[in-house]
Amino acid sequence: MNERTPAVVAFRVAMGVTFLSAVADRFGLWGPPGSPNAGWGNWERFVAYSSKLNWFLPDVLQQPAAVAATASELGFGLALVAGIRSRATAYGAAGLLTAFALAMSVAEGVKSPLAYSVWVDATGCWLLAATLGGLRAGQPTQ
Repeated sequence: MNERTPAVVAFRVAMGVTFLSAVADRFGLWGPPGSPNAGWGNWERFVAYSSKLNWFLPDVLQQPAAVAATASELGFGLALVAGIRSRATAYGAAGLLTAFALAMSVAEGVKSPLAYSVWVDATGCWLLAATLGGLRAGQPTQ
């Protein structure tokens, strides 16, 4: 399998759009809080949610943690959609999603990351990274 295999491209784009959609929601692009398509609907509600997951951080680090998560998701989303450094991006996305799923499990219980398919997304990224890790430049694919 190679980077241009339809299944790999489809997963990369779907995962990238998933990240970008979450970022868009934080800035109200899916609608204001309480609207049918918005999960958070604005930055303040996202920071409150992020703070719940990062309960172990001091208050002074809550905003920077939310910014770091958002910047990571934006970067991973754009890189996955564009196919930039796909293997490294997949490993980074997998690590971020795994950390997110663990934080959700501790802060909200195990059902939350299952209901939002965070474990599935993380595992998909781990699988993408492992699949792309088997590719070598110039090697024929089978």
